Amino acid sequence: MAAVKLPDGKQLPIEPGDRARDVAERIGPRLARDAVVAKVDGRIVDLDAPVADGEVFEVVTRDSPEGLYVLRHSTAHAMAQAILELYPGSKLTIGPPIENGFYYDIEVAGRISDDDMPRIEERMREISERDLPIVLEEVSKAEAKELYRDNPYKLELIQDLEDDDITVYRQGDFFDLCRGPHVPSTGRLGAFKLQNIAGAYWRGDEKNTMLTRIYGTAWATEKDLKAYLRRMEEARARDHRRIGKDLHLFTFSPDVGGGIPLFLPKGEMLRHLMEGYVREVQTGHGYEHVWTGHLVNEALYAKSGHLEHYIDSMYPPMVDGETRYRLKPMNCPSHMTLFNSQAHSYRDLPIRYAEFATLYRYEKSGELNGLTRVRSLTQDDAHVFCTEDQVQGEFARALEIVREVLDTYGFADYRVQLSMRDPDDTKYITDDQKWSRAEKELRDALDRAGIAYDEEAGEAAFYGPKADFMARDVLGREWQLSTIQVDFIQPARLGCEYVGEDGRMHTPVLLHRAVTGSTERFMGVVIEHFAGAFPLWLSPVQAVVIPVADRHLDYARDVELTLQSHGMRVEVDESLNSMQKKIRENARQKVPYLLIVGDKEVESGTVNVRQRGKKEQEEMEIGEFTRRIAEEDVSRGSYGGNGGGAL
Repeated sequence: MAAVKLPDGKQLPIEPGDRARDVAERIGPRLARDAVVAKVDGRIVDLDAPVADGEVFEVVTRDSPEGLYVLRHSTAHAMAQAILELYPGSKLTIGPPIENGFYYDIEVAGRISDDDMPRIEERMREISERDLPIVLEEVSKAEAKELYRDNPYKLELIQDLEDDDITVYRQGDFFDLCRGPHVPSTGRLGAFKLQNIAGAYWRGDEKNTMLTRIYGTAWATEKDLKAYLRRMEEARARDHRRIGKDLHLFTFSPDVGGGIPLFLPKGEMLRHLMEGYVREVQTGHGYEHVWTGHLVNEALYAKSGHLEHYIDSMYPPMVDGETRYRLKPMNCPSHMTLFNSQAHSYRDLPIRYAEFATLYRYEKSGELNGLTRVRSLTQDDAHVFCTEDQVQGEFARALEIVREVLDTYGFADYRVQLSMRDPDDTKYITDDQKWSRAEKELRDALDRAGIAYDEEAGEAAFYGPKADFMARDVLGREWQLSTIQVDFIQPARLGCEYVGEDGRMHTPVLLHRAVTGSTERFMGVVIEHFAGAFPLWLSPVQAVVIPVADRHLDYARDVELTLQSHGMRVEVDESLNSMQKKIRENARQKVPYLLIVGDKEVESGTVNVRQRGKKEQEEMEIGEFTRRIAEEDVSRGSYGGNGGGAL
């Protein structure tokens, strides 16, 4: 008798003509109710898909990652149907599921604003209540073109498809060009909410039509939806753009240009503290700091391969006679040029160069996002030139730095993504032997360190594989922060050599390494992680002295000078505000310590200490307070625990 194999290894008999829904029902009625799609031999399929003898079968429920992905895809279709019903004549383009939700790009017949969201949501609920069967239909290219004869966007997509590879999904009168899979009917949609509206160019090209992009989120249950919306509300409260403005850290100005952050004194102090810490750590691990400027001869990027593979991210050249200069978008070719400026033997290796370099990348205006996506960025970049025998040790050293820094910032929850090349993708430099060696070295290094990792094809740099550290912040959001890359290709292209122990010339292996990535992006992540309530060592202002009245101002200034002489970052609030308003305003600035001084403190030579996040006040001698702060500062403790102070 024919049978399918279940995940636990058991065989389940099937009948001729059985479909995935029949097998799910045979496993159990409750499981069948929770099923949205199935997995057959590793492929996600509709519940209406046929099953065959010997296939491995698994039910996919709505609360699983694959189930949520399908649920969100189907919800995008429901939204598109609602818009076509409410705005007849609108033209659909693409509407994929994304992390936590979905979007659809539409040329709307009319105008949609945020005020229209409830109306569209209500129509989506009506469509869900209709419980329309969602049916797969295979069509020819000619039939697909006829269906979309009035939609140039879909016709453009159809043109790239093969005749036997075109499917349409229908639900009632609505249909959409789509590969699927989808939930069985609109009644199986979960809880959803539309979130915001944005503009998006067709196919991401600013030369094309501007479309209306509508974002939404969808979850298995109303409870899950509400939990997600609460997280998003907290994320908005922690938005680094708002906090950066409130704490006077940075600003953007159209006079300077989009994507170019301007840092105020407190923001520059924060940058200095962040970069100084990483500089201190990597110096302790044998890295030497260099500087290679802002401009590079374009010919160097042609040699390294960056001009061919990275040109879309480069600014146009500046021409001086026959020489074309580019604003520097990366450091590795410059560091290899530094290496080549001197002769090296195997005894010199490893050589470790580090640089906090300002780089310039041409990001499209629609992709800019506060500090996390900028055009002018400072990268804590490092490159290690070593022998093949030294790769493992140098990787372990870089890993130790990454772990130390991320732990200090409170990013203790992270995973490693092993980003590999896709052999079928032409964006990678072709050299199978060197790619294999680099991938083996990276896998071996991770295995030796006992680090679990997920492989992701197609995410490697064009010259080599990399280990990307994906850290979760206090809200559970994942950020790609650190990276370690193994490169067997670029050093040979740029002629990097050293004299080996055998007296012959050899090409070094190059490790590319960044701990926090770009200072700007990491600062944005850190601001949101701590909600602006930075630990003491990272706070631009560590304490504010607040005089009760003007007669206490001289004493407040003496306290300020004393603490500054011990290296503390202290200010006196000399504003005309009342004492209580000064306390409120400085608390809003999330200053770790407020030091209140009045008659009693002047007489006894003390300060009244109010620590951020604590209700208790404490009177302390200045010397005692100084010692306590020095210990806390040096230890680099994350005051308030992972995530920092209250909002």
